[in-house]
Amino acid sequence: MAECGGACSCATCHSYIAEDWVAKVPPREEMEDFILEDVEERKASSRLTCQISVTQEMEGLVVYVAEN
Repeated sequence: MAECGGACSCATCHSYIAEDWVAKVPPREEMEDFILEDVEERKASSRLTCQISVTQEMEGLVVYVAEN
C-alpha cells in the first residue's frame, strides 16, 4: 500500500504497467499525472497503483514495481 493510503499524494506506489496492458487500464487522471511529474524513471507506462481500480477485466494484469 502507498504511504499516503491511496490519496494520490506520495508516489511510493509508482509502478509500470506491462506494455500490452497500458491501453486496457483506464488513463491517468490529472492529479496522478501531476504527482508522476516528479518521479525518477517516469515512463509512458508509469502509474500510481493506488489510483487504478481493479476490475474483473484486468485479470492477468502485469505490473512492475519501480525502484522508489
